[in-house]
Amino acid sequence: MLRHYLTVTVRNLLKHKLISGINLFGLTTGLTCCLLILAYILHETSYDRRVPEAERIYRVTRDFYTPDGATTLELSSVAPPIGPLLQSDFPQIKQMTRLLFSGPIVVRHGEQILTEDSLAFAEPSFLPMFGIRMLSGDARTALQEPRAVLLEQRTARKYFGNDNPVNQELKIDAGILCKVVGVYQGLPENAHLHPAVLVSFSTLNDSTIYGERNLRTSWSNNAFRTYIQLPAGYDPAQLEAQFPAFLDRHKPQGKRATSYERPSKTTSLALQRLTDIHLHSNRADEIEANGDINRVYIFGIIALFVLLIACINYMNLSTARAALRAKEVGVRKVVGAQRSEIILQFLGESVLITAVATVLAVGCTVLALPWLSRLAGTALPSQLLWQPPVLLALLVLPLVVGVVSGLYPALFMSSFQPQQILKGFLKVSGGLAFRRVLVVVQFVVSIGLLVSTAVVALQLRYLQQAPLGYEREQIVTLAYPPSLTPQYEAFRHALQQQAGVQALGRSSRIPTGRLLDASDAAAAVGDSLRPTSADVKYLSIDEYFLPTYGIRLAAGRNFDPKAFPTDTMGFILNATAVRTIGWKSPAEAVGQEFRYGGVRGRVLGVTNDYHFESLHQPIVPMVMFLSTVTSRASYNDLSVKLAGADVPTALQHLERTWKQFLPDQPFTYTFLDESYAKLYQAEQRQTLLFSIFAGIAILIACLGLFGLSSFAITQRVKEIGIRKVLGASTSTIVMLLSSDFMKLVLVAALLAFPLAWYAMHRWLQDFAYRIDMPWWVFPLAGLAAAGVALATIVSQTVSVARANPVKSLRTE
Repeated sequence: MLRHYLTVTVRNLLKHKLISGINLFGLTTGLTCCLLILAYILHETSYDRRVPEAERIYRVTRDFYTPDGATTLELSSVAPPIGPLLQSDFPQIKQMTRLLFSGPIVVRHGEQILTEDSLAFAEPSFLPMFGIRMLSGDARTALQEPRAVLLEQRTARKYFGNDNPVNQELKIDAGILCKVVGVYQGLPENAHLHPAVLVSFSTLNDSTIYGERNLRTSWSNNAFRTYIQLPAGYDPAQLEAQFPAFLDRHKPQGKRATSYERPSKTTSLALQRLTDIHLHSNRADEIEANGDINRVYIFGIIALFVLLIACINYMNLSTARAALRAKEVGVRKVVGAQRSEIILQFLGESVLITAVATVLAVGCTVLALPWLSRLAGTALPSQLLWQPPVLLALLVLPLVVGVVSGLYPALFMSSFQPQQILKGFLKVSGGLAFRRVLVVVQFVVSIGLLVSTAVVALQLRYLQQAPLGYEREQIVTLAYPPSLTPQYEAFRHALQQQAGVQALGRSSRIPTGRLLDASDAAAAVGDSLRPTSADVKYLSIDEYFLPTYGIRLAAGRNFDPKAFPTDTMGFILNATAVRTIGWKSPAEAVGQEFRYGGVRGRVLGVTNDYHFESLHQPIVPMVMFLSTVTSRASYNDLSVKLAGADVPTALQHLERTWKQFLPDQPFTYTFLDESYAKLYQAEQRQTLLFSIFAGIAILIACLGLFGLSSFAITQRVKEIGIRKVLGASTSTIVMLLSSDFMKLVLVAALLAFPLAWYAMHRWLQDFAYRIDMPWWVFPLAGLAAAGVALATIVSQTVSVARANPVKSLRTE
């Protein structure tokens, strides 16, 4: 019997090649989309799970608050004393480790000079806690001695090729001579940190590098990544509850301490599970760009919607060919087949088609994974599909999807009455309302995706074209080495000898970065200085920074230390700082007394507000001063404004001048507009993926509409013939048949619009500066879906409307 059913199934599939092909294509496409998104979700949710006992490892984070309780800064790193003090105070902490990432730093081996972006000073406990596998060297002693270095295997090949790097020397930051003691296997792609060079943490004890005293007492340098391991079954909330008292016990109070300045009122510590970092953390100083759990949810929902549309498509196409198989069902019932047997037969066909579609989808997924990896900006290996849970899902998938998509057609076709079928009276109008509901659901999803794609694209265009308050075109940024300071004026003069170099300026940070630095501020109110309640971020700049970026002053003047030596004690504020402090206008602020970080001076000027950070963040109060004001505000970056069309020549001159003054520093640069574009890479990728999946959803939905319209037209062939005999034109019949289906698209649009508006409204809340959703996006998406649907329907109705009515009426 099973063999018979299989034979009949194959024959029917081959007999009705068009409908069978459309069914197979729709299911394959839907399953491929699901598997691709599944691979992405599996990758995103797998971060840091290869670390031994990852569920028991936590990162210590730190937040800062204003006196009124508003959060001003969220950091993923903490001050250096916190880790050891936690381990000392709380014996339940089994293990603790700290890392200090250096940022771009010069590493030299012989004549080879390179810049490393991922060098970290690490404690010995980092290796066992993160399961670092040593390829050479002893993990137990590798990071014990000062100036010991471990290299990740790819970094070792970069410096030493195929030679053994152990016991070789590297010079770090032009002064720290270190010895390579081992090579380790790098952390996998799905980890939230990837150090390429590990230097022993004890190296920092050297006072010329950091200093042992600073490691014990400095609470202001929050740059140390600190991880702890807790016992199995221990609730981290119990430890977090003791953190306020811990801070009050250990953190020194400010000299002007008040009741609200108790340490636990202005700062807090928290624990973040290691496996939650990638998807649930977006703090100001993340080591690498993290993912977003909301994006995982969005694409998971899209996968389910696309699969749902594919199943609906199968239902509609299967019921559309009911008339073609009616006599088969009638004959089977006459010869004694039970309804349950007919249902099993049709379910078997559905499962078989789904199984074939699953095999094809797996092949398509393997081929498409490199493409999706490029779009997603991360490596998605095909091994993700061969995990036991995924293989089990692939085995169960044909059964589940086959039953879901084939159950309704099986019940529908098994309900035919044999006496009516064999007499030629086939009435299969039952369930038409349900099939229309299915088409409406398809187009609700499709139109919703179209609206979402349009809104994301418009927001992205706004981000790229929004006035920033500074010029970002043709600005080159470079890391500023302190060794350049004694000869900087000669360097600047030599650089500006080339007409292609318009200006250059130094700063502690550059636009597109984050403003993480802040200190206590006080402003003149009446005859006295009063502390400000606002958190004022600072930026160290030289007198050429503002002109280089074209940042305009709303009042006052720029720094000019040559003409006014006292400018080294002066400040420039942005307009937001002026408003926050309470001065009525920028002009009123100029000349006012201002104290920042213990330095007392006057406000020299006020700039117009400019978007230093991403447009995800609001413009914050900011103060700018010359680097001589405080030792914490050294210059870290050099910005060079190029002019004219001959950018390559200007870059060549910049490189020659750089090598002339800094022969031991590698010449590496970045265009600022490239850095700006990276701020919104996630949105760019999301827009592209939305567009692709929206197009696929529309395509599959139209296949479903093809099925329903085919079914409906089959039932109205004689009606069409009568209308033709009575004089109806082809265009009239096409409009008549199309109008019913266009009503379904209209209903779908009316349902999709509020759902899409709500989803996109929520999404836009992630941006401090965002578009107002334009009204025209909604009717445009509806018209686009209606146009595609109309083309699908008309392609079928025209041939029927043109047919000779004699053929359809000959049995009457």
